[in-house]
Amino acid sequence: MQALTNIVEMYNSHPITLSLRSLRHRPYFRNALCAIIAISFLLLVFLWNNLRAREWMPLPSEEMNEPEIWDVSPAVWEERAEKVKEAFSYAYHGYERLAMPHDELRPVSGGYVDNFNGWGVSMIDALDTMLLMGLDEEYSRALPRIEKLDFPLAEDEVAPYFETVIRYLGGLLSTYALTKEETLLRRADELAERLDPVFKTESGLPLYGINPHTGGTQGPEIGILAEVASLQLEYATLAKMTGKQKWRDRVDTVVQVLSRANLASTGGMLPIGVNLTDGQPADTRLSAGAQADSAHEYLLKLYLLSAKTDKPNLEMYLRMTTHLITNLLYLSPSRHLLYVTDSNDGKPTHVFEHLSCFLPGLLVLGAHSLPLDNLTSLGIDLVDLANRGHLGKDSSKAYRLLSTYNLKDLHMWVADGLAQTCYLSYADMVTGLGPDEMQFRTTSREGYRWMDAVEKWRKSGSRGVPPGVGDKRPVRLTSQQRLRGDIKTRDYALKKNTYLLRPETLESLYLMWRFTGDVKWRIYGWRIFEAIERYAKTQYGYASIRHVDHTAAPKLDELPSYFFAETLKYPYLMFRNDDLIPLDQWVLNTEAHPLPIQWNTREENT
Repeated sequence: MQALTNIVEMYNSHPITLSLRSLRHRPYFRNALCAIIAISFLLLVFLWNNLRAREWMPLPSEEMNEPEIWDVSPAVWEERAEKVKEAFSYAYHGYERLAMPHDELRPVSGGYVDNFNGWGVSMIDALDTMLLMGLDEEYSRALPRIEKLDFPLAEDEVAPYFETVIRYLGGLLSTYALTKEETLLRRADELAERLDPVFKTESGLPLYGINPHTGGTQGPEIGILAEVASLQLEYATLAKMTGKQKWRDRVDTVVQVLSRANLASTGGMLPIGVNLTDGQPADTRLSAGAQADSAHEYLLKLYLLSAKTDKPNLEMYLRMTTHLITNLLYLSPSRHLLYVTDSNDGKPTHVFEHLSCFLPGLLVLGAHSLPLDNLTSLGIDLVDLANRGHLGKDSSKAYRLLSTYNLKDLHMWVADGLAQTCYLSYADMVTGLGPDEMQFRTTSREGYRWMDAVEKWRKSGSRGVPPGVGDKRPVRLTSQQRLRGDIKTRDYALKKNTYLLRPETLESLYLMWRFTGDVKWRIYGWRIFEAIERYAKTQYGYASIRHVDHTAAPKLDELPSYFFAETLKYPYLMFRNDDLIPLDQWVLNTEAHPLPIQWNTREENT
C-alpha cells in the first residue's frame, strides 16, 4: 500500500504531470500524447526502482528459456571450448612460472605449496588435459621433469595413499594411454611398487599413508571407505598395461572384501567406516559425498572397465543405488528440490554436499550403459539381491518396490532432479558459483522422502514428470534476506559458503549433455564457466571463493590440482562438438583421468 502511495505522490509532483495539467485547454491529441509520455515515464521509473530493490527476481533472458538464447551454433560452442583452453593456459602458465616443480600455485600471492608429497601434483594432474587441448609444448616441458622424478619424501612424512593414486598414478596412466610414452608407464609402475606396503593389513585393504622410500606406513585400524576402495580402476589399468598379475590381485582383493561385507544394517550400501582387520563395516554412516563418493563411483566404473564382465561390482552398484534412492533422497518443502543427504543409524542430516553432485553423472552413465530396464538379461533380480545379501524385511521391501518400476526411468529421474539442484545451487548465488555444503530445511523431523512422493504421484495417475524432476527457476535473495539468514525462500541455508573450484557439478552437466543431448546442460555449464572467469580469476591463476553469495568476498590463496584435471576438462569436453573421449571406449577415474576399456596387453609388452 505504501508503494502505491509513493507512486501517486511521484506522479502528482513530477514536472511532466504538472505540465499536463497546464495543457488541459489545448487540443485533445496533444493532451493525449503528453499523457502517454508521462505515464510511460512513470512506469519506467517504477520498474527501475522495483528491479533495484528485488534482487531475487528472475535473471536475464537466458533464464527465460528463449529459443534464440538456447539455439547456439556449433561455431559458438567451439569458441567457448577455446575460452576454456585459454583459461587452462593462463592458470597453468602461472603455475609453471611461479610454482613448478612444487605441488600447487598460490594464485593470490604468487607463491606455492607442497601439500601432496611435493612431486609436482598440478603438473601430473594436468598432463592428459594438456594433450586433449592440444597444448603439446606444455606437455613437452613437463616430460623431462617426470623422467627425473624419483618420488622423494622426508623420513618423517607419509604420502596419502588415496590422493597419490587418483592424482599421480591416474595421471601417469591416462597420459601413457594417450601417448604410449614408455617413461610414463615406467614411472607409474615404480610408484605402485613404492606404495605397495600399504596393503600389509589382515584384510588386504590399504592403510592411509606410506613413505615411499622407507616403506613405513601409517593409519588407524578403521579406514575410510573412499580411501580404501578407490584404487581399482588405476590398478586394473596398470595390470593390463604391464601384464603384471600382482596389480590385478590388489584389485581382486578389494572387490572380494567389499562383496563379502555384511551390509544388513545399511540396506546393502557400503558405510563410511571400514575395519581394516576383517574388512567389515565399522559404523552405519552412509553418504554419497565426502569419505564415500569415489568408492561408490568405482563400483559401476570397474564393471565398465572390465568390458562389463565384473558382475560382483555391478551387483554392489545396484544395491548401493537401490538403498540410496529409497532412503537418502528427499524433496524440499517449497521448491521441491531433489537432494541427496547422508545418514547415521538411518537418521538423515539433510546436508547436501557439493561433492555429492557427481551422482547425477554416475546415474546417467549407468542408465545408458546398463540394461536397467531388463536386468534379467544379465541374470540379475533386485529382490534376489536383497535376499542374498540377508538385508532384512525393511530393505527387501524397498527392493521389491523398485522392482515394480522401469529402473532406467527411475535412475534418469534421479539424475535429472539432482543435476537441476546442483545447477541451482550455483544459479541461486549472486556470484553464480555454488557453495560447498547446504543445509536443507524440512517441515518434519525426518523430511519428505522422494520415493514416498513418487509413489503418491504414481498412484494418483498423474501425468508428466514426477516430483523433483524438471526445470526450475533460480531464486536469489536480497541483501536483507541474506542478513536475516532467510532459509524459507530458497529452502536451504548455506552451511559451508565457500566455492573450492570443485568439478562435481560440471562433471554431471557434461555427462547429462553427452548422454541426453539436451542443450540446457551445456548452457548451464557455460554459465558456470563464465562465473569462474568473473569471480575466481586472479593475477596469477584462479582461486577458491570465500563466500559465494557476496560478490566482494575475498579469494582464498589456493588453486587445487583438480582444477587442471577436472574443473576445466569437463567444460572443454562439453563445449567441443567432437567427442574426444568416447565413453564406450574410456572410463574416467575420480580425478577425470581417462583410462581405456580395452588394452592390447600382448602388443604393449612385446
